[in-house]
Amino acid sequence: MWNHKNILLGVDDKVFDKLKKYSKVGGILFLVLGLIGIIFPSFMTFSTVIFVSYLMLFAGLSSAWMTWVSNKEDWAGWLKSFLLLGVSLLMLFYPLQGVATLGLLFSIYFFMDAFAGFGLAFSAQGNQHRWLWIFNALMSLILAVVFMVGWPFTSIWLIGFFVGVSLFFDGIALLMGSTVLSEIEKEEEKKTLK
Repeated sequence: MWNHKNILLGVDDKVFDKLKKYSKVGGILFLVLGLIGIIFPSFMTFSTVIFVSYLMLFAGLSSAWMTWVSNKEDWAGWLKSFLLLGVSLLMLFYPLQGVATLGLLFSIYFFMDAFAGFGLAFSAQGNQHRWLWIFNALMSLILAVVFMVGWPFTSIWLIGFFVGVSLFFDGIALLMGSTVLSEIEKEEEKKTLK
């Protein structure tokens, strides 16, 4: 599919070494964070809510600043800023409501992902890999239903668990990427020695 020679074309050796090193460090960090999320899902849920809250707070402040600088009469810009700031402060001061909100957002996301996946699967008539889209859509639908069945109470552990699983597999992917980069480096060294 992809040729590593094209991907790494023009990459400096120093950048390559840093990429290899930091993908290994990042992979280990993500593995550890993922395991913490899997073992302590409630802790990861509240950490996620706090992280998302601060991201929204920063986005609200940035939006307000840009509206102030660019067009003080832009009511839509001010509305966006105040909504972001309000929701972020609500989630920071009332984290249980923030957990419920994130659980509902995840559920909506999974329902929409399932809808899009089924749409792609049914529009790919005759494609031999169509079953992958159907499988993906079914998994998203199951996740959406799992979130909705016990909402808002199951959100306390589901969000942290799913974030932990995601971080764990991201860590594996980064470690595998580091391994692939090491193999590419060895392959390139063999070519230069010949």
